[in-house]
Amino acid sequence: MAGKKLKPSDDGDPEIAASPPLRLTQLSHGGGCGCKIAPRMLEQILTKSTPGLIPRQLLVGVETSDDAAVYQLNANQAVVATTDFFMPIVDDPYDFGCIAATNALSDVYAMGGFPLFALAIVGMPVNTLPLETIKRILEGGEATCAKAGIPIAGGHTIDSIEPIYGLVVIGMVHPENLTRNIGARPGDKLILGKSLGVGIHSAALRKGLLSASGYATMLASTTQLNTPGRSLGCFAGVHAMTDVTGFGLLGHLSEICKASEVAATIDYSALPLLPNTLDYAEKGCITGASERNWDSYGHTTVLPKKAFGDLERALITDPQTSGGLLIACAPEVVTEVLAIFLQDGFHRATVIGEITEGKPRVTVVRSKDP
Repeated sequence: MAGKKLKPSDDGDPEIAASPPLRLTQLSHGGGCGCKIAPRMLEQILTKSTPGLIPRQLLVGVETSDDAAVYQLNANQAVVATTDFFMPIVDDPYDFGCIAATNALSDVYAMGGFPLFALAIVGMPVNTLPLETIKRILEGGEATCAKAGIPIAGGHTIDSIEPIYGLVVIGMVHPENLTRNIGARPGDKLILGKSLGVGIHSAALRKGLLSASGYATMLASTTQLNTPGRSLGCFAGVHAMTDVTGFGLLGHLSEICKASEVAATIDYSALPLLPNTLDYAEKGCITGASERNWDSYGHTTVLPKKAFGDLERALITDPQTSGGLLIACAPEVVTEVLAIFLQDGFHRATVIGEITEGKPRVTVVRSKDP
């Protein structure tokens, strides 16, 4: 009689009543890319690791914390390999599968490549979750991969305490079209492909404050494949590219600056936001990952002295699950880059700042009064 409980009926006899529906987000201590290990802790772990074999064909490894590994096969082909998985960010199992798969595929697009096939990573509390729920999670991932034009060719499953789902994604890129988080140049414009606020919206969902329209908007953003990356890799004027995920806009831009040995300035007033993001933040819908991101990157960040408080800081550090592409490109190709985004349905893509000379740091300005 799992999932049922007894309650007294009007005539005094007990009757069976359905238990409240199981919420996926209640089964995990965190959700989405907010589950990542804190950047500062991760850096300490990796710096203590012993370097392994680094063949000359390995074009991209762990050296700049890039989005995927890249291994060159020949003059025209290089394999792109990545893996990404996390715990539920939403309660609907199908939506969870779609978001997780979209997020994993994004790493290949961020390298300028295209995906070939995927392998599923599945960890589920099989004695807690109904099998139909687990099946729906996998169906969501399969549907997203079908939209990307690739199969899920296998995978691995375990019985775990918390639900976990994601993908290993194998892709391909021409070595000359490979885009990395290194190579940004002073004078480059910074373009962000999606609106910010996913972490704040997910916190609102956990608190039962997210509206139906807010959920629909968040879902539309987190399930939109970052397909412009395939075309942007072919642009000589695109100098660096990454996707904004668990470390927030500040963290991933800081990684570009560190890898490229440049500084950056972003205009807070220009940042695209999911609707009502600041309203939810004012109600306390801020993730713990946001504070961890600030602890890791705040020491190299310059903030406005006026009209910039905890809420604004939370936004630039907000962990983005399946967030947008972040591009550093030459000013003369900005119009073309934005046109590619628009062609693929990314209507909120916008210029948010520029790369400058100087030591690696991010300066936040505010061109408009709040």
